[in-house]
Amino acid sequence: MMHHSRQLVLRTPIDIINWNRVEEQLLAWAAHHDSRYVCLCNVHGVTMASYDPAFADILAHADLALADGAPIAWAVRHFHGAAQPRINGPDLMWRMLGALERHGRSVFLYGASPATLDALVSALRRAFPRLRVAGAIAPPFRALTAEEDAAATERINASGADLVFVGLGCPKQEFWMAAHCGRIAAPMVGVGAAFDYHAGTLRRAPLWWQTHGLEWLYRLAREPRRLARRYLVGNTLFLTKLLWQIARRQNRPHEPGAAGPL
Repeated sequence: MMHHSRQLVLRTPIDIINWNRVEEQLLAWAAHHDSRYVCLCNVHGVTMASYDPAFADILAHADLALADGAPIAWAVRHFHGAAQPRINGPDLMWRMLGALERHGRSVFLYGASPATLDALVSALRRAFPRLRVAGAIAPPFRALTAEEDAAATERINASGADLVFVGLGCPKQEFWMAAHCGRIAAPMVGVGAAFDYHAGTLRRAPLWWQTHGLEWLYRLAREPRRLARRYLVGNTLFLTKLLWQIARRQNRPHEPGAAGPL
């Protein structure tokens, strides 16, 4: 694994890494079928980890914990001084699909509904005609039995997939990846709503909103009932905790990375 620094944001250590190095690392793991997992850490996930020890442990042990979300990337830049970009799930998925196609690698898709997966596979075949989609599973919206889980794991491994994208939503996908690390013979990347975006079943924010860190506001405006608590309450809680971390750092300038009791 490439060596790079991590910066603590609340209780989550975020990798300081750029797009090219992420792509190189994922391709290297894919080539060796390394069982790894990658978490895209947005405000929702980082805030949840600040009060959920089990989820915090999963993010802390991720092989890559990436700054998905403008506030997370800003916090890394503020504390570390690194030119940390936002590395989000939909763009990372699309970029890696192109890289897999160029290198003759295959992909497996796990998550979403059967209709969304069908639309997604069709979209990928149009955009990446030489990419091999090794398989796709839309798991039921309930806990799998041990037999169902074993069958799904066997199917993924039997496909020979080089990389697995997981679209179960946070935190379900992170728990799933952590539980299957060492069982799935390929790196896994949790990409949240990327399946819906690329399948065309969910509209993504226009580029201006994305580049100005307002994608969350666009999503809130489109799905207020589902996302109001997550964004309004969660974002306020994140900001409060982040300001506390900033204050702690200012009071203890010789303790880099000290987050304090958040």
